[in-house]
Amino acid sequence: MATASFNMQSVFAGGLTISKINTNNLFFAGNFPSLKRNFPVGVRCMAEGEPMKDESVPSTSAAQPLPKSSSPPPPSPPTKPKVSTKFSDLLAFSGPAPERINGRLAMVGFVAALAVELSKGENVFAQISDGGVSWFLGTTAILTLASLVPLFQGITVESKSKGFMTSNAELWNGRFAMLGLVALAFTEFVKGGTLI
Repeated sequence: MATASFNMQSVFAGGLTISKINTNNLFFAGNFPSLKRNFPVGVRCMAEGEPMKDESVPSTSAAQPLPKSSSPPPPSPPTKPKVSTKFSDLLAFSGPAPERINGRLAMVGFVAALAVELSKGENVFAQISDGGVSWFLGTTAILTLASLVPLFQGITVESKSKGFMTSNAELWNGRFAMLGLVALAFTEFVKGGTLI
């Protein structure tokens, strides 16, 4: 066992030059390859507490003892990444504005379409032809400006989301509203009248 232990220590020490090794006679005494160390190896332990002294293994390392290192400084608080306020970055395909603005418009549009359908009995296509385009353009302009102003100031939606209504909840509600508005229009088109 002592020879196997010596062999493993020699292999893992690093910086070794090894001549031809016969694997059949590797663990027999007297058959070790000639090993030459190119540099000393030091081991640093990160254990805390009182160091234990082991008298059973003599130290053969030529390296000087490593100085005690003080504990590493505590990690600094994470810095907030800079938010780009450029128009092209905000309205990029993967930017913060497009899906959020479309989701907000879809939420307003879905609720408005259902409310008008319940009150007047008109389907989505009739609502659009009866002056719905001007309402749509006005709502789009107001919600787009209201959504872009904080983003141009560098305020992220994630920094303002707390509690139950988080920024992810708003994104998912907007996605479902987009699907709901398309499904409502498609169902009314196929049915040929109002849904309710």
